Amino acid sequence: MRQSALHERVLRWYAANARDLPWRRPEASPWSIFVSEVMLQQTPVARVEPVWRDWMQRWPTPADLAAEPPGEAVRAWGRLGYPRRALRLHGAAATMTEDHGGRVPATEAELLGLPGVGTYTAAAVATFAFGQRTTVVDTNVRRVLARAVGAEQYAAPSPTRDELVKAASLVPLDAATARTWSVAVMELGALVCTARSPKCTDCPIADLCAWRTAGQPPHTGPARRGQAWHGTDRQLRGILLATLRDSAVPVDRQALQALSDNEIQRERCLDSLVADGLVEPLDDGRYRLPAARAAS
Repeated sequence: MRQSALHERVLRWYAANARDLPWRRPEASPWSIFVSEVMLQQTPVARVEPVWRDWMQRWPTPADLAAEPPGEAVRAWGRLGYPRRALRLHGAAATMTEDHGGRVPATEAELLGLPGVGTYTAAAVATFAFGQRTTVVDTNVRRVLARAVGAEQYAAPSPTRDELVKAASLVPLDAATARTWSVAVMELGALVCTARSPKCTDCPIADLCAWRTAGQPPHTGPARRGQAWHGTDRQLRGILLATLRDSAVPVDRQALQALSDNEIQRERCLDSLVADGLVEPLDDGRYRLPAARAAS
């Protein structure tokens, strides 16, 4: 595949089809971009945008969030899922305030030093907030490259070294173009090269796609299974946390016990919420969202 054609097609498609998302606008602050990247992990844009808007109105800077108890971050997180991300955002805001003058650090190395920030988030923020040339590889990017370059329906369960090397080799040399390329490939995977029903007739690189040229061979790796939800610990954790989130005062143990008849599962879930720092037990037997920052 000729890289020049790949770049030109994808960038032209993005220019015409990109969604108008607030964290992509020129006036978006590095902090607003940082918050969006954490929220968007494993969560659709449609669910993230209203919560993101509320967060940015309430906490427009890292210092604004850091000044609040971490439980307020958990409360405002609502039903986005994976609520430990709220604590990580709060911890990152505190570190930015204490160690970086209240600003989002601009380099990948510094970003990786923030609580809960991994390789993807550091690269994405360095690129999208500061225009640095990095390699941004999320689920959508991996799927597009697996098909277009690797002739595979799906990427491997976890990123491989060869996959990351290939992704890096495709990043344009110019930093500004590289920034647009990174978001354009993500957008292509989100809107066209989707996991279940790829819209190949709408794809700007359909004739360049190795998977399509090969006749779209089916996935031969481990079976892809959706995550169970009903009756799981994750569901019950969400129910317990929602009760605490919706209460302005600490909740007594009896009220939490009434939420599930499965005592073993309920106690396991409650203990795990405490261990994760999402719930704080009080000496009088009641529970609340955390009031103090967890030790890092």
